[in-house]
Amino acid sequence: MRRVCVFCGSSSGTDRRYRDAAAGLGRLLVERELELVYGGGRVGLMGVLADSVLAAGGRAIGVIPEGLARKELLHTGLTELHVVPSMHQRKALMAELSDAFVALPGGYGTFEELLEIVTWAQLGIHGKPVGLLDVAGYYAGLARLFDHAVAEGFIRAEHRDIVRVAAEAPALLALLEEARPISGPKWLSPTET
Repeated sequence: MRRVCVFCGSSSGTDRRYRDAAAGLGRLLVERELELVYGGGRVGLMGVLADSVLAAGGRAIGVIPEGLARKELLHTGLTELHVVPSMHQRKALMAELSDAFVALPGGYGTFEELLEIVTWAQLGIHGKPVGLLDVAGYYAGLARLFDHAVAEGFIRAEHRDIVRVAAEAPALLALLEEARPISGPKWLSPTET
């Protein structure tokens, strides 16, 4: 693992622990000599995360679509910044540049990025580890939903392990480092339906 893509909010949320977790993750990435790949923004948890990496002397690589760059939401102090034509190209480049994925708290955009990368893993498009940093129980409901989908037969049990969950960044990075790609078909066999 050399680069970690972090999906997170362009808002900071209402709980100070979200900002603290973003800053702590940034420092930890630098301590572990890991580079950050993220959405290229200067606001919200995205800004906190990137600023933390940069302040600790690390590398922060941003990928932002032209539409958001024109709105002046881009972080101008990054190590590397890629401005791409669309959100689809943003996600594809972020995936290409990264060796693992982490979701900090965020909203619809964060959920969408996370679930697309999880789906890509399920379909065998990539074999890179994915994790949720469950700050203050933020993702507990989503983890329960994943478990419910397994119990109801919509997700294979072995595919539930695509997403690792931990409340603390060091524990989550350890889970990602030891993760192995999920094997086996996505689809249920006729006998499983």
